[in-house]
Amino acid sequence: METKDLYKILEVKRDASRDEIRGAYRKLARKHHPDANPGDPNAETRFKEIQHAYEILANPEKKREYDEGPRAFFGSREDRGGASGGGGFSDMFDGFGGLGDVFGRSVRQETERLKGDDVTVSVNLKFKDALEGVTTRVGVSAEEACGDCRGSGAAPGTSIKRCPDCGGRGVRSRDQGFFALSEPCPRCGGAGTFIESPCSGCRGSGRVRKNRQVTVRIPPGARDGMKVRVPGRGGAGRKGASAGDLYVVTRVEEHPVFKRSGDDFVVEVPVSFVEAALGAEIGVPRPDGSTVRLRLPAGTQDGRKFRVRGAGAPSVKKGGGGGDLIVEASLVVPTKLRRREREILEALADERDEDVREELFKKAESS
Repeated sequence: METKDLYKILEVKRDASRDEIRGAYRKLARKHHPDANPGDPNAETRFKEIQHAYEILANPEKKREYDEGPRAFFGSREDRGGASGGGGFSDMFDGFGGLGDVFGRSVRQETERLKGDDVTVSVNLKFKDALEGVTTRVGVSAEEACGDCRGSGAAPGTSIKRCPDCGGRGVRSRDQGFFALSEPCPRCGGAGTFIESPCSGCRGSGRVRKNRQVTVRIPPGARDGMKVRVPGRGGAGRKGASAGDLYVVTRVEEHPVFKRSGDDFVVEVPVSFVEAALGAEIGVPRPDGSTVRLRLPAGTQDGRKFRVRGAGAPSVKKGGGGGDLIVEASLVVPTKLRRREREILEALADERDEDVREELFKKAESS
């Protein structure tokens, strides 16, 4: 490797400072680490070249000898003897996040792998139950600890053995050139133990699938498609790890009158021609079955909306207020008129003598 230009390997200039060399090394080491390039047979070679270049250039004495030429460098007692002096082997680990990231990620992945599965089920709710909140039971099919082996995975009367390949540590060392890199033991998968006689009831997994009933509290104001999380009531964890969570998805039946919009409810209320024209106080039903009084102003138009504060759905968020009731006026035109009614309307038409479409034609002609 000495025949290659060490500065080119680290992608730095010959007058680069020690901090620049260290920064370049960290960047390249993370990029070309074998664990970050699975399946690349050349990754380990590149990684070793980067390590070698850094060990030389980060050591002021070795860097000076390398810059003076082959005689001074290859005649160096330090180079023959090992990585002595400042900035050598110890600096390779100083602030190097690559290995820490690899091991930290492995621990997180192992923890996530052993944790029980999350389970999602749905529950059908009546409109009133969703509005007021209800405690109900849902059927859940999930894995639980095997009763025969009590979750160990080993057949009754037997025990889990310590892995002979790693001595129970769960990791083995792999030569990485200048240092040894630990990796999960391939025989035990990093557990440090293995099952010699698997339980016949669960085939060594320590878990079996069962059906059970779980009680869940649906909060007031639940809407269709909302998820309610029940911690720890999902699938059982492996080897003593925590259980997964249960997610209950609410399916709320539609109401024939009220349409939900967020935490608000929208209701279409019939209004007579007389009420719309003269104004009136009308009763409006609320989702909870009660009635609220609403004052219509004279001249109310078809489709006009009125907001009744706090008469909608309760907010499921802690500390949040409730929604509103949106009342939409729907003008009802009579289909049949008695003689007296017709006479009154005809008299009204003569009295007003108006053309309600005049403005429409003006706009059409001006465009």
